[in-house]
Amino acid sequence: MQTAPGAVQSALDNPRYRTYVLTMLVIVYVFNFLDRQIVTILAEPIKVDLGLSDTQIGLMTGLAFAVFYTVLGIPLARLADRANRVSIISAALVVWSGMTALCGMAQNFGQMLAARIGVGVGEAGCSPPAHSLIADYFPPEKRASALSIYALGIPIGSILGLLAGGWIAEFYGWRMAFYLVGLPGILLAVLVKLTIREPIRGMSDPTAASGDYQQPPLGSTIRLLVRNRTMLHLAMGGALTSFVGYGLGQWMPAFFIRTHGLGVAETATYFGLVLGVASAAGTFLGGAIADRLAGWDKRIYAWLPAAGVLVAFPFFVVALMLNQPYVAIAIMITPQLLNSLWLGPAFGTIQNLAPMRMRALASAVLLFILNIIGLGFGPFLVGVTSDLLVGVAGDESLRYAILISTCTYFWAGAHFLVAGRSILGDLAAAKAAAG
Repeated sequence: MQTAPGAVQSALDNPRYRTYVLTMLVIVYVFNFLDRQIVTILAEPIKVDLGLSDTQIGLMTGLAFAVFYTVLGIPLARLADRANRVSIISAALVVWSGMTALCGMAQNFGQMLAARIGVGVGEAGCSPPAHSLIADYFPPEKRASALSIYALGIPIGSILGLLAGGWIAEFYGWRMAFYLVGLPGILLAVLVKLTIREPIRGMSDPTAASGDYQQPPLGSTIRLLVRNRTMLHLAMGGALTSFVGYGLGQWMPAFFIRTHGLGVAETATYFGLVLGVASAAGTFLGGAIADRLAGWDKRIYAWLPAAGVLVAFPFFVVALMLNQPYVAIAIMITPQLLNSLWLGPAFGTIQNLAPMRMRALASAVLLFILNIIGLGFGPFLVGVTSDLLVGVAGDESLRYAILISTCTYFWAGAHFLVAGRSILGDLAAAKAAAG
């Protein structure tokens, strides 16, 4: 049930409450990535304890998780476009937090795989309704910045996942790490449900009607979104950037532990504090810079992501080929910032292009594409490639598997550049249709 119009309008006019809503959604997204990414730093002790291969680790953290996460995201987003989005987010948070705690009880690959799938099922109900809420609380000219702030949940959650997982595992074992990061999310779900109000749809759109019209059919909605050239190329650019990002995120800690001999806690600290902060800075700056420069040329929403991924590539190559681990980590600060610039501009543009009643579904379709390709195949294919290269490269197989995956940045950059060719016309058409 939606909040009364007067109360919602009062909340919209109150910058403090709007900031509170965004802050709470960021915290939820932090827990989302904390519970998702903690397995990254725990991959090596889990592999040793349960006797797993790199392929199984990649399947557990990538493809199997992503299939359920992305497929269920579509019906949950469809529900979010007509039902109470705050309730959906709260229920989803309970599910993925509980399943994260259950990961600590796994005794074999099958049980761990089932628990990680459960995490994916819960997390499918987070971002599409959250994006839709943010689009209602913030006007079009501020959405890229607001969604960049929301996307800070990715690096912050990853930082906390690495630090908490690494240090807890160092002293108390990997199972305790899952218990301690999973259970607090249930308390957060209660707070979200009690303190965030469900807004009127479209209340921040200057031309939107208060409208109680029927939601468009699912098939026609997906066709409209997929046929939009800008949306499609932003989605593909984001997916291929995520392919590299998730592959690096999953396997770089293992690479430094295996190849450079760093400890689990030490690796967690460097990757969490140094590289995580760089990713957070890039995520925030992407939306802030794009919104600031959009008055000059709205194509910046596509050009900035393209520049980020193309310039990031050579830095990663140098860092991967060095045999000095601390120098390599220092070099990786720059590309970690650059390859995070795309998030706010891409998601903000998608929300501005999508009709009001399709916004959660628009985010779900975008997340479906980028997570099937990025989250699903990034960690999985790096793991498979590493196993395949063992006969040729020996202990260096993981280094070259990661290096091969970074070449995908050129493909991603091409999609962002193509999106820049159609973005002006598509934004003008969306504005005219809304009016």
